[in-house]
Amino acid sequence: MATPTHPPRRANVVADREGVTLRGFFGVFRYSRRALELVWTTNRNLTLTLAALTLIAGVLPASVAYIGSLIVDAVVTAIRTASVAGRVVDLVVIEGVLVALIAAAQRGLSVCQSLLRAQLGQRVNVMILEKALTLDLQHFEDSEFYDKLTRARREASTRPLSLVTRTFGLVQNGISLVSYGVLLAHFSPWAVAVLLLAGVPAFVAEAKFSGDAFRLFRWRSPETRMQLYLETVLGREDHAKEVKLYGLGPRLLERYRDIFRRIYREDRALTLRRDAWGFCLGLIATAALYGAYAWIAVSTVARVITLGQMTMYVALFRQGQSGVSAILAAVGGMYEDNLYLSTLYEYLETPVPQRSGAAVRGPHPEDGIRFEDVSFTYPDAEEAALEHITLQLRPGESLALVGENGSGKTTLIKLLTRLYAPTSGRILLDGQDLAVWDETALRERIGVIFQDFARYQMLVGENVGAGDERFFEDETRWRTAAAKGRASEFIETLPHGYNTQLGKWFRDGRELSGGQWQKIALSRAFMRTRADILVLDEPTAAMDAQAEAEVFEHFRQLSRERITILISHRFSTVRMADQIAVLNRGAIVERGSHEELMRLNGTYARLFSLQARGYR
Repeated sequence: MATPTHPPRRANVVADREGVTLRGFFGVFRYSRRALELVWTTNRNLTLTLAALTLIAGVLPASVAYIGSLIVDAVVTAIRTASVAGRVVDLVVIEGVLVALIAAAQRGLSVCQSLLRAQLGQRVNVMILEKALTLDLQHFEDSEFYDKLTRARREASTRPLSLVTRTFGLVQNGISLVSYGVLLAHFSPWAVAVLLLAGVPAFVAEAKFSGDAFRLFRWRSPETRMQLYLETVLGREDHAKEVKLYGLGPRLLERYRDIFRRIYREDRALTLRRDAWGFCLGLIATAALYGAYAWIAVSTVARVITLGQMTMYVALFRQGQSGVSAILAAVGGMYEDNLYLSTLYEYLETPVPQRSGAAVRGPHPEDGIRFEDVSFTYPDAEEAALEHITLQLRPGESLALVGENGSGKTTLIKLLTRLYAPTSGRILLDGQDLAVWDETALRERIGVIFQDFARYQMLVGENVGAGDERFFEDETRWRTAAAKGRASEFIETLPHGYNTQLGKWFRDGRELSGGQWQKIALSRAFMRTRADILVLDEPTAAMDAQAEAEVFEHFRQLSRERITILISHRFSTVRMADQIAVLNRGAIVERGSHEELMRLNGTYARLFSLQARGYR
């Protein structure tokens, strides 16, 4: 299994600090096409409607300005000739209709954008979650990957529509600007040049500060993630007991405030610089507007143009300047959206190893599970988690793993379930290397309860049914598995039996004791009726001694024909296994039956005696 590579964070920071180059500015727009394709495939009818309304909203404003000039000239003519104002009224009606059409187009654009926003937000979130389902466990145990996921989920789900909306706005304002320019060129081509160039300085500054804002967003992803974590600790029921008991609330809240203050200082500094430069450079555009205003007014006084034309040209210049500003703002916004979209596609393009295994059975079922000189080191870890593990378990045999925390017991299970691949050596099932097994077929053979099993805020039955997705809603299978896991007795006493809501996140939810949750998890393992390998990682840690004895006696009867691997710190349970392997710093230091290890008088015998002494 390939290990994803992560470029050093320092290199990313250095590259980010290089600033906004012209090449980098235009290069980042490579995501625009992908965003447009995303919106198009989300809802083609809405996208076409949005495009049509954009075209209408772009053409009509210049028509209104032109009709306005005709109205002024018609009024002047009517006053001068003392004629009837019928033409004036007709022109006013036409302008009113055009204004109504503009309002309808703008309202239609707003409706289309709202509907697309809802659909697109859902589409992108589904894409993010679908990608998560393809990733390996090592991705989720990598802090840099979590930063990438946090950035994608926080911003990128809203950015594709924002980019497309700005793209259509760019087209709309571009159409309007062309129509303004055609009319304004009749006055002077230089007026068009002034109109276009006056907004450029403010645009350059805005693009620069958009890049700065994005770099801040990337650098502080770990801090943002810590804020989200602190919100979870302070606001969730599963942390509330300890937070209150140990008085951690004020300290954690102050840490939350400290992170906010650091983020706010950065945001404030950027906002002040951004707005100060924006104001100063915006004065250039204001000066250009009033310079053109004076030029047009003087031309009118000199009778070079009519009063109606003056009104039109001033309106065109003012609206044209707004159009230029809108276009430049849209380009700057598109640049910013592309930067944020890069985080989405960076996440979506995270390399995932190809699943090449296709085997659904092995040539030697009697061979069981075999570890051959297996070693494993976690990505970016300096010390091996497992070293030179060699052992075999045949059908019907049981193995107990004993050792201190961190000795490699759970890691060995992760390798067996192919959540990770060995760094060296190989693992075989039924004489077939796990690397060539079909993942689904392999995992259907294994029922696992991890020490940190999930406690789903769902129905009791669904918590049991989670053990086999194919029968997730099969109540008959729930009951059978719960009986095997010794959970049926207390489930029947709940208000709605197997349809009782668990957890406190939702209305009428019931919380279970630790021992009851462990019986639910044990039942979950028995949902897989085809599983002939059972792996129990501290399955009775929260149960009392009597419940533990009952569960294991019942479990031994149910697993006689299966391979059983048990991880436990309770030696009264461990001694029931056919083999016991003692791990220390990732290596097997002792192996044998309980009696054999006691005669050896080594690590196992010492630990067993220490625990037994506590019960005397």
